[in-house]
Amino acid sequence: MYWTEFLTVALIHLLAVASPGPDFAVVVRESVTHGRRAGTWTALGVGTAIFLHVGYSLLGIGLIVSQSIVLFNALKWAAAAYLLYIGFKALRAQPAQPATDDLHKEAGERTARGAFTSGFVTNGLNPKATLFFLSLFTVVINPHTPLTVQAGYGIYLAVATAVWFCLVAMLFSQQRVRAGFARMGHWFDRTMGAVLIAIGVKLAFTEMH
Repeated sequence: MYWTEFLTVALIHLLAVASPGPDFAVVVRESVTHGRRAGTWTALGVGTAIFLHVGYSLLGIGLIVSQSIVLFNALKWAAAAYLLYIGFKALRAQPAQPATDDLHKEAGERTARGAFTSGFVTNGLNPKATLFFLSLFTVVINPHTPLTVQAGYGIYLAVATAVWFCLVAMLFSQQRVRAGFARMGHWFDRTMGAVLIAIGVKLAFTEMH
């Protein structure tokens, strides 16, 4: 009975998750800089944050945020500040010493908790994600759809997001890929930093429609 609605939700989610954004940039950077383990934990953090969005959407809190300029701006500036922070941090990356492999050295320094938190905060503070899930649960999903079914959609969205970014982490953490980036790793870090800063600035000027 709800298969058509579910397929619509799945298609919209696929298009949204496949488009590069803060989540993609953070997972790629963690994977290349710190390795597969860190990239995977970051992906799991991004996926887990989906439960946050689904939760307040089901409770109707997302509607309150979307209607309150103050709350929306608070969320927007918090997200922008976080992206600018990690972006500027990446911009300061220095070339690896000739006798060391900076990527391998950093791989051992990144904790699972730190990587998970990075992914969770990046997705959880993203106001565009707030608006996406609000529109999904108010426009695409019929309000009369039972909450248990809507919760099922939410579980799918969280799992699908985590799986997608785990695949991204696997791709960008491959030894050959990392070896290629290692030769100019600091430039990669600086490039990703610039991307994160650009996203943060764009986010800061996002207006509620």
